[in-house]
Amino acid sequence: MVGSRSIGATLYFEWCSWLAPIPGALGLMLRKLFWPRLFGQCGSGVMFGVNMILRHPGRIRLGNNVVLSEGVLLDARSPTNETAIHISDDVILANNTMVSCKEGSVTIGSRTGVGAYTIIQSVQNCPVTIGEDAALGPRCYLVGGGNYQTDRSDIPIAQQGMRPSDGCSIGNGVWLGANVSVLDGACLGEGSIAAAGAVVVKPVAPREIVGGVPARTISRRG
Repeated sequence: MVGSRSIGATLYFEWCSWLAPIPGALGLMLRKLFWPRLFGQCGSGVMFGVNMILRHPGRIRLGNNVVLSEGVLLDARSPTNETAIHISDDVILANNTMVSCKEGSVTIGSRTGVGAYTIIQSVQNCPVTIGEDAALGPRCYLVGGGNYQTDRSDIPIAQQGMRPSDGCSIGNGVWLGANVSVLDGACLGEGSIAAAGAVVVKPVAPREIVGGVPARTISRRG
């Protein structure tokens, strides 16, 4: 949970955990005062909402004026990466967003907004990259990795390991509607749009508009 064997770091993490559920202005002030020291980097003007959950915060880098809303979970359990989660300037993570790494990495570009209840997950060195000025609607799901090997029938699928991949990426200025899933291997080009409910499983060209399950081209912008 802490990401360090240091007794001092553990005690400080425990103290900061006690501050997580404190509501209102008092909670915001106390977290703003004490929480920045938990992170590998924390810029100025960062806001920490109530009931946030942190794992291995020393592997998380936050830019300036980041807003982390109520119930956000940042899980950077990726011991092989010095920085597992990198959130750039002016990013907003809405309520109950989850950013999770398990031997992976997540990068979110400046001025990107992530809708409530969105899940961003990276596993087994399959990164998730989100560019600048992207807009993600509520309840989106982005995953790098997560595809198990299935060739063998003599052992359970869960014991066969993950297929290697380049993860998934979201370009600058992309708009994802509500409930969009971007699966491992998918890449959305700059300025593209995925309509609400789309399941993106393959590359999307810049400024292309896609929708459906699986996502197919609807039209192009301009």
